[in-house]
Amino acid sequence: MPDDTKRRSNPVPSSRLGRLWHLGMASGSLAAGIGVKGLTQLSRHGPAPGRIPLSGPHARRFTQRLARMRGAVMKMGQLMSMDGSDIFGPEVTEILGALRQSAEPMPLGQLSAVLNREYGRGWEQRFEHMDLTPIAAASIGQVHRARTRDGRELALKIQFPGVKESIDSDIRNLSFLVKNFRMMPSGVDPAPLFEEARRQLHRETDYAAEADAMETYADRLGEDPDLIVPRPHRDLCTPRILAMDFLSGEPVDRVVETRHSQADRDRVAGLLARLTFRELFDFGLVQTDPNFSNYLYDADTRRIALLDYGAAHTIHAHWVETYRRLARATRDGDREAMHRACIDLGYLTETSPAVEVREMLELLHLSGEPVRTPGPYDFGQSDLFERVFHRGRELFLDQRFNNMPEPATLFLHRKFMGTFMLCRKLQARVDIHGMLAPYL
Repeated sequence: MPDDTKRRSNPVPSSRLGRLWHLGMASGSLAAGIGVKGLTQLSRHGPAPGRIPLSGPHARRFTQRLARMRGAVMKMGQLMSMDGSDIFGPEVTEILGALRQSAEPMPLGQLSAVLNREYGRGWEQRFEHMDLTPIAAASIGQVHRARTRDGRELALKIQFPGVKESIDSDIRNLSFLVKNFRMMPSGVDPAPLFEEARRQLHRETDYAAEADAMETYADRLGEDPDLIVPRPHRDLCTPRILAMDFLSGEPVDRVVETRHSQADRDRVAGLLARLTFRELFDFGLVQTDPNFSNYLYDADTRRIALLDYGAAHTIHAHWVETYRRLARATRDGDREAMHRACIDLGYLTETSPAVEVREMLELLHLSGEPVRTPGPYDFGQSDLFERVFHRGRELFLDQRFNNMPEPATLFLHRKFMGTFMLCRKLQARVDIHGMLAPYL
């Protein structure tokens, strides 16, 4: 489903291995978490260097305000909550994490008005039952469980009124904040990033396009014993309502709980890591919002439901080959090939100073550790994320890199970064080296 509205067994909705691991780790946060890095920069002279002095009560009020704002502003808060554990501290990050689980739902009167407008008066006759309390609510819409009179169990994603119309102004406001609070290094123009974000948000509010992407993705995945994609029900889809199969499960990050074994966590993380490579190299279609609640794990069937296709991107063959070259170069330690790939992706230019080239290649080499490590890489025991994060942040805040990545790759970075973070969250052991080998 577009944006981050997800379903859960017990209501938990939603709202993010690295750009081939290394690239995602080294720059995914820069590309997709620009707000976090900017806020870090603002806090450099605060009482705790590198960490934003945001208290629990302040974070709670901040979260509540973002939940009411919805749209692009809430989306930024969700990105902050996913990438901010080493910046804000665990207590504040947990509070901000509520943004991935719940927005403020529509009042019943507003919900009724939307249903009357989209389905017409008497819409109740189409359903045997519909839960008026949403099972998910996030930045763009909320999800209701329903059963049709012919027995279909559905999830109805219903778009918040006015969200689509406010995207352009929301992005303008965020752009204004970034520019005026100097959240980017001097010389870096964030306009391409915001333009790509604007286009992405408009795609996420296009439910007809999402239904098409959902069907295309399901066809490319094919019959899979471990993964399942909901199918849209076109007779109940409208421009503001997306009707699809109801799939049960819990957000996949909960697999880290003790009732799931290490083998379960390894299996789940491995399936989703392998899927990331399949999306890029086999499907040419990537679901670029890896928010943990986009994946629902059913412990009874041991299947993972794959949700949210508003953020699905068709990937041009040029970028597929660029990532292939970069992954191969990182595995083989080929610095020249890594350099050429960085230029193609916009991280360096032909005239970048030698010191910037060296630092970028060192950062990519560091973050490519899982790619170079034969056999399962133990994400639970590794401090790689911290090493890459802090080194990348130092370089960013010191304004060592003044190039914005190619806009066409920005949301890919978010996907790769998010998959890495999931492996880390699950404390999983995943054979990234072996998974990549067939594609290189």
